[in-house]
Amino acid sequence: MSLREMAWLDIPVLAALDAELFRDDAWSEPTWWGELAGRPGRDYVVAADGDRISGYAGLHHGGDVADVMTIAVAPGEHRRGVGDELLTELVARAGRGGAGALMLEVRADNGPALRLYARHGFEQVSVRRRYYQPGDVDAIVMRRRIGGGR
Repeated sequence: MSLREMAWLDIPVLAALDAELFRDDAWSEPTWWGELAGRPGRDYVVAADGDRISGYAGLHHGGDVADVMTIAVAPGEHRRGVGDELLTELVARAGRGGAGALMLEVRADNGPALRLYARHGFEQVSVRRRYYQPGDVDAIVMRRRIGGGR
């Protein structure tokens, strides 16, 4: 597996994978097109083994604070370090972009993601009650400081 820049040709695969993983919160192909068109403010990477995409992740560069837009690992690829590699890459890219902190939101019922973020030094800063709909699931807002950032 290797990391590479997300390409326009990846969009159909990403939209299908996103629908499989996130159902109600999935990004459509037009959303993916808009995200990739937002470069350089948006920064996306895929984990791939040849032509097969194992995972993907995206970042919004917002000055002092960057935001994780998405991070996902394909079914069957869990517990292989894909999420760790993607998150490590996002932290590095945020730092190179000048961010002093990296923020994200995660579903409160997503234990594996919460553990991943905690391993990478993210701490809970707040809760957005009933943020994810349908289902009334809270969003946990997390932050990781980067370098000497605030």
